[in-house]
Amino acid sequence: MKTLDGFLIRSHECSLTDYGRYPGSRSVEELIKNGLVVIDKPPGPTSHQVTSWVKEILGVKKAGHAGTLDPRVSGVLVIALENATKVMPILSACPKSYIALMHLHRDVPEEKIITACRSFIGKITQIPPRKSAVARRPRKKEIYSIEVLEIQGRDVLMKIDCEAGVYIRKLCVDIGTKLGVRAHMQELRRIKSGPFSEEMCVTLQTLKDAYVFWKEEGNEELIRSVVLPVERAVDAGKCVIVKDSAVDALCNGAPLSPGGIVAVQKGIKKGETISILTLKGELVAIGIAEMDSNEMVRRKRGTAVKTDRVLMPRGDVSFLEGSWCSLVSMRASGALDRGSKQNHQGVPVTDENPREPTINNSTDKRNPSEIRFTHVNI
Repeated sequence: MKTLDGFLIRSHECSLTDYGRYPGSRSVEELIKNGLVVIDKPPGPTSHQVTSWVKEILGVKKAGHAGTLDPRVSGVLVIALENATKVMPILSACPKSYIALMHLHRDVPEEKIITACRSFIGKITQIPPRKSAVARRPRKKEIYSIEVLEIQGRDVLMKIDCEAGVYIRKLCVDIGTKLGVRAHMQELRRIKSGPFSEEMCVTLQTLKDAYVFWKEEGNEELIRSVVLPVERAVDAGKCVIVKDSAVDALCNGAPLSPGGIVAVQKGIKKGETISILTLKGELVAIGIAEMDSNEMVRRKRGTAVKTDRVLMPRGDVSFLEGSWCSLVSMRASGALDRGSKQNHQGVPVTDENPREPTINNSTDKRNPSEIRFTHVNI
């Protein structure tokens, strides 16, 4: 999980409300509806078939996998369950690591093989193979590293770290072309997908056993070790941490302004998909950064993050009483800022329509000026 190392602090806050829940304290039912499973996919079935089996085992209606593996390929297959499928854009974009066995069709000196493999490190242009699920047009991808682990005759064992979307099968063919001989991928295993490594993998049988132990014997220990909170997906990307008072508006799809932010992870770039977390570490939503990290800390107005997909149900952290709740949380998230171009009802705020919403404080008989809200500027 994220720590404050590597974050820029905008304000010093802590969560003092009874609303919300730390990810580790969820019930098993909540965990399954908002969880991830890292399956050790065996050779043979398709990734879609494995995902279907996981749905059947856990009794969920919706699940999706991040990064399709060919039937013959084994290894790390991250599957999101129910509400957690909304984080698929983050999971699918994770860098990947593979162990590949390449077979050359003719003998080649070892030094020449190593040199040819290293020449593919960096930006490359790939045309997906004919048997692929995407259009066959040139695509720019990046290979982070290629390490030749062993060479036995015409078989070359390699470890490859690369950007999501790289076809290792095509890479082996291209290396063979570079060497002046034909080559093909003999075997392939994915050993890492973003923050999820093969040490975290479980088999389908282990998943089935964990579910049966919980359902029939009430033993939660194994199911909690194999179904991970959706917040683990945050480790795959960057995030911002927001005030409790901003959460309610975000759950309704409002954009986030700098005023609702507590801390920002360093290195966020404009246009990047990032996660929005509460002070308790709960994943509220994922969104598109409209500012970089430094701007989010420095600026007072505008839209810092445009909400894309909301995971937290509405009302989970709506902790203020009366109709002032929505006003305060919308103000904290920036939905009432002129820079965000909308009022609390989503109506654009323009010079022709400048009025702020009328406040109905019938549920609170105090004068609005007497009401104090910690860390929120009304």
